[in-house]
Amino acid sequence: MLYLIDASVYIFRAYFSIPESMTGPDGRPINALYGYARFLTEFMERAAPEHIAVAFDESLTTSFRNDIYPPYKANRELPPAELEAQLKWCRRFSETLGLKCFASPTWEADDLIGTLAARAQASRTPVTVVSRDKDLTQLIGERDRWWDYAGDRLLDRDAILREFGVWPEQVADMLALAGDSVDNIPGVKGVGQKSAAALLAHFGDLDTLYAKIEQVPYLSIRGAASLAKKLEAGRADAYLARKLTTIVRDADLGAHDLRWQGPDRAALEAFMEETGLPRGVRTAALALDPN
Repeated sequence: MLYLIDASVYIFRAYFSIPESMTGPDGRPINALYGYARFLTEFMERAAPEHIAVAFDESLTTSFRNDIYPPYKANRELPPAELEAQLKWCRRFSETLGLKCFASPTWEADDLIGTLAARAQASRTPVTVVSRDKDLTQLIGERDRWWDYAGDRLLDRDAILREFGVWPEQVADMLALAGDSVDNIPGVKGVGQKSAAALLAHFGDLDTLYAKIEQVPYLSIRGAASLAKKLEAGRADAYLARKLTTIVRDADLGAHDLRWQGPDRAALEAFMEETGLPRGVRTAALALDPN
């Protein structure tokens, strides 16, 4: 089993849920670092992974998707200065635990995870994607799982269908039709996720839907009579959106050994001293052992 962690989800969750009054020896906030470190050490103890990697986002305004569609994620604020340092600390903490970390100014964390997942799947290694981001469910194959660790949801393909109304391979098309407000992707005006899921349940994918669009008015979908017109008017938007919602699975990452061989305890001790992480996290992190 290969575990692939979407780090930013857990860093931002900690930043917004733990008060900034938690500070290190130099007076700078460590709330995001503390929450992330607590999550990661607990996860490592619980999952006991043999193979694992962590992906970070460094492409908030420089992703290849911004070249395709400049307004992509334009609704998001950049991380405040007090979080910037903590993002770097979170990566350093991961590295001192002995975890292979990935980040890129071009590829988003989703694409890094997608590429690592595709490599594992090609060798028939099961994958568990650890994230709260439903976009990443599109990566889940027959032997894989999507784990919303904080929400205690561990979903396989069948559970993803029950939860989101589409199979994993239909997720990108569903988001292309319905849009994704989180990433500022408009989709087709007037088409929501329920309608998109119903259309994909009937047609299978976006290409088949548009190839047989004349059938749409006759489907037993609410508002089907006007839905075809909306789809035709939004055809270009749907195909643009699919370029944005589809996770890349062939990013150039080079070859890497993702086996976990344990923490660098000397580096970990020094990092703990520098940042002032509480004793409980220190004890838990230093106790981690791949054996």
